[in-house]
Amino acid sequence: MKKEELFAKLRKNTHDQFDMPDLQINALKYADTLQEFIKMTESSGGKVKRLEKDADLNAAIKETYPDAKVIASNIPGIHADKNPDTVAEAKDLNNTDVGVVRGTVGVAENACVWIPQTMKEKAVCFISENLVILLDEADVVNNMHEAYARIDMSNYGFGTFISGPSKTADIEQALVMGAQAARSVTVFLLS
Repeated sequence: MKKEELFAKLRKNTHDQFDMPDLQINALKYADTLQEFIKMTESSGGKVKRLEKDADLNAAIKETYPDAKVIASNIPGIHADKNPDTVAEAKDLNNTDVGVVRGTVGVAENACVWIPQTMKEKAVCFISENLVILLDEADVVNNMHEAYARIDMSNYGFGTFISGPSKTADIEQALVMGAQAARSVTVFLLS
């Protein structure tokens, strides 16, 4: 059956029609969106460092993770030992102490940050022991509705929301940090 025939049958047998519902959603809004994002990030187990846009990010990474031996990033200016664009395969990012990625939208209501895949191997977001997310303060929004309106898919067609470190309490109700991804997440808020 062709698509047009199917639609014709549906129209013929549709007796009652209804107007589309009003999709105006009164989503959460905060008096101080940035402060709410910081509070929610910290309550989810993440950390926030506020930095000037021209701050020495390499020094801030070293200060935050002084014992890190292997840093992975494809962000220009970040001193990285591994580049997710040039590794042969994702497993080559194994043993990464700190992954550094750029977020494009932060959400105050749940502390998540949209990380578009701007690198060949997205595994850097999940395989790193610790994750640093660079995010401009101006890119923090109130809620997910505002976030989705801002999301622009990268050439790779993949992105993910990350909110704090990976954790689970599924097994015997014991909290385990870093079970599926980074043990710690630090958002560098750039003003």
